[in-house]
Amino acid sequence: MKEQEVGGWGFRRPIINKYGVEWAWLCVTSGRESVEKDVCAGASMETDELIENMDKKTTWDRFYAESSSRTPTFKNFEWFFGFEAVQDFIMPLLQTKSHSDGCLKVVDIGCGTSALGPCIYRHCLLPVWVTCADISPIAVRLMQEHVQVKAIQPHNLSSQLEFVELDCMRLHKYYGSNSVDLIVDKGTTDALLRSKEGKGKAGLVLNQCLKVLRSSGTLLQFSDEDPDARLLWLETEAQEPGVMEADVGVQEVGELRGVCYYCYQVTPRLVVQQ
Repeated sequence: MKEQEVGGWGFRRPIINKYGVEWAWLCVTSGRESVEKDVCAGASMETDELIENMDKKTTWDRFYAESSSRTPTFKNFEWFFGFEAVQDFIMPLLQTKSHSDGCLKVVDIGCGTSALGPCIYRHCLLPVWVTCADISPIAVRLMQEHVQVKAIQPHNLSSQLEFVELDCMRLHKYYGSNSVDLIVDKGTTDALLRSKEGKGKAGLVLNQCLKVLRSSGTLLQFSDEDPDARLLWLETEAQEPGVMEADVGVQEVGELRGVCYYCYQVTPRLVVQQ
């Protein structure tokens, strides 16, 4: 996995110390922290406050408002890594999902201001409708303004790109059952699982994803959580006898700054009613 100049690798969070306010790249997993600091004035969110409340809308509204106020020009903020690091997991998968119902439907849940969704829209050979969904209206507005200025052109002229304010715990209210081909989760479930009150919410988001995915659809979770923990959680949360079942797999994405990242693939399984 090579590094890139796209708004950041890892989880970038504020640290306040005797030297002032700094931003740090943080990978918080199993008590391990990998930190690379660059001093940046103007931040005010406390580290513990952010970590404990990553499941809350107000946290991310404040985060994106403060982030955008510090720089005169827009810059994408990336959890863990950008599109280039994971395109080989996403793009070949989309090529296998062509169907006669028009555009493939792709949802980037908890998109923030990531360039992931726009890159899928830009590079996909097949017609695709990409929805970048986030609970923060500030993140959504920043991305809408950015693409208006940048005018991203799709590879396929039938493709569509939209940014939507959406609580992914209510995904099924926005999409009908069996309607989405691919859901991408880059760090969103990690944020929920690591927050103080977010574990139940993470399970609900997974349940909502499985409800809206087609039987041929796929959920991709990009995470730094060890497979021993994440696979067990996915296998437990994705099974509801007689209602919902799923196949779960994992591939290694690569290592960055001593932290290994994984791609967890969740595929709905048809439940046969007895």
